[in-house]
Amino acid sequence: MALPNPITPSGRAPCRALLFPEPQWPHLNLDDLEVLGQAQRDPEPLLADPRPLVLDEVQRAPQLLLAVKKIVDRDRKKRRFVLSGSVNLLLMSAVSESLAGRAVFLRLEPFAWGEIQGREPFPCLNNLFEQEFSPDKITVQLSSQARLSPARLYEGWMPVIALEKKNEAALRWMEGYVTSYLERDLRQLSQIDSLADFRRMLSALALRSGGLLNQSEIARDIGMKQPTLHRYINLLETSEWLHRLPAYAVNRGKRLMKTPKAYFFDSGLTAYLAGEHASEESFTAKFTGALLETAVLQHLRIWGGMQAPQARCHYWRTLDGTEVDFVVEWGKKILACEVKAKSKVSFSDAENLRQFLKLYPRCVGGVVIYAGQEVLRLDHSIWALPFEIFI
Repeated sequence: MALPNPITPSGRAPCRALLFPEPQWPHLNLDDLEVLGQAQRDPEPLLADPRPLVLDEVQRAPQLLLAVKKIVDRDRKKRRFVLSGSVNLLLMSAVSESLAGRAVFLRLEPFAWGEIQGREPFPCLNNLFEQEFSPDKITVQLSSQARLSPARLYEGWMPVIALEKKNEAALRWMEGYVTSYLERDLRQLSQIDSLADFRRMLSALALRSGGLLNQSEIARDIGMKQPTLHRYINLLETSEWLHRLPAYAVNRGKRLMKTPKAYFFDSGLTAYLAGEHASEESFTAKFTGALLETAVLQHLRIWGGMQAPQARCHYWRTLDGTEVDFVVEWGKKILACEVKAKSKVSFSDAENLRQFLKLYPRCVGGVVIYAGQEVLRLDHSIWALPFEIFI
């Protein structure tokens, strides 16, 4: 399914379209040892084809980026390249060329719920930011066929799994995915002293999904030196597996928690690493709630990456424990979101959102995202929305 055009905070589409690859474009994969060898010896012959070219796993030969830069500078209007890889190139120490001013960077996320359902995703986020949200504008029909199940949170949203109907096959795919990451991708980034220790760290982080990233505590619990843990977490960020969610730090005379929270990029991956392979019967189980929160952040990041400028996600928490799960910042506007893993919500569930809106008048509103089936108004600018409608 094609992504919809990015929308600016003013509601207008950006004037310049992004370039997406077409099936007929030549494709080179650096997993091919012959292609990799040529890229390492002399990359320019690989780039001689004047047609738009797709280069995959480019992190295996960082010198390609300099060659791409030279060709683009010689003929910027005609030459086009799509570079893809399994790590964040900008965070790799071996990459000295950033292609600044010559490239648009897109993060490839797992599927969104709307894509799985075959419809346009995110039907109401733009309306919420424009303060034009109305239940009458909701086009999603909440039926038994379109309801989010706890099983989906445990299976995850990656394309192969999202399209696979059998849980056992999805689990085996996830096992292979994690194994290939540990045995191949990590070795391209850095030396790992012990894969067993790295795997234990993955489990510890998954069990703390959505919690404050206390590296001292994690290092103590798994018996790992803190500098080693710090380096391993940085590797997870470089490979786009882990996302640190920063605190919303605008100073309004109240001290805020500055420690980031940590989330893996996919709820299914989080469940697998935590050893939670079987879905629960309801959303009320504690770990299922953590997975629902992870899935909401996944979708906020997907939506945010489609916008121009990109929207950013934060969390908000004061030292007295008042907390809002997600603060989405888009241009000069912000939207506050709470996640509740239950089928019924009450007016008290919006209390933290009310406090946030009082402190930050530029906030366009608040949303309680929950596992129920009704759209409810909890305050003048606060709505309770089922997960399927919100995303």
